[in-house]
Amino acid sequence: MPTAAIIPAAGTGVRFGEAKQFKLLEQKPLIFHTLSSFLQSKEIKEIVLVVSKDRLSITKKAMSSSLRKKNIKVVLGGRHRQDSVYEGLKAVSQSCNIVCIHDGARPFVSTELIESTIRACKKFDGAVAAVKATDTVKLVTHGGTVQKTLDRDKIWFAQTPQTFKKQELIQALLSAQKKNISGTDEAMIMEIMGYSIAIVEGSNQNIKITTREDWIHAKAILNSISLVENS
Repeated sequence: MPTAAIIPAAGTGVRFGEAKQFKLLEQKPLIFHTLSSFLQSKEIKEIVLVVSKDRLSITKKAMSSSLRKKNIKVVLGGRHRQDSVYEGLKAVSQSCNIVCIHDGARPFVSTELIESTIRACKKFDGAVAAVKATDTVKLVTHGGTVQKTLDRDKIWFAQTPQTFKKQELIQALLSAQKKNISGTDEAMIMEIMGYSIAIVEGSNQNIKITTREDWIHAKAILNSISLVENS
């Protein structure tokens, strides 16, 4: 099944203080690092990059001049992430039956992880990269007291890519819109609508950059990758 990647990158970076997906990480915009593995994957036939209005023109120019390995479409995002993903879906070619959603600010995803979620999606309605909980996890009341300790063997921390059958995701998002349901990720919407979602083990290196501390961590990861490649 032909697969398209949708990269939501329309966020304003409130917690970070700026739109970090376009900030230079070792002389290259963060979003270019994110795109790298999708450009390398033989499973990804096209990429849809979803950006804010103020970045639309400059991003289109950058993509057309710098990255010609694959068809890259740049489209305008919506008010919320859910809206941006839907705008991305509308731009996906009809020939693509699977869509792989990945955070624009998650630059260290591997080609192997991308393709693992695609393989799993062919057996289920969708597949989510995630890592197992290693710390003890507490369920806490609104008053700030511990209600109970959760079984960490059943706790996974979701990442991206999150990969789904395209038509099922479209139907789930449309239903959520009608019912005024919002989710923190696409898998949550699919779960609410009753679809079967598989877990694919992700990587602790596959971090999402949200804060300045994450940026420092990202630099350290990039330096360690460079050392390995040059050794």
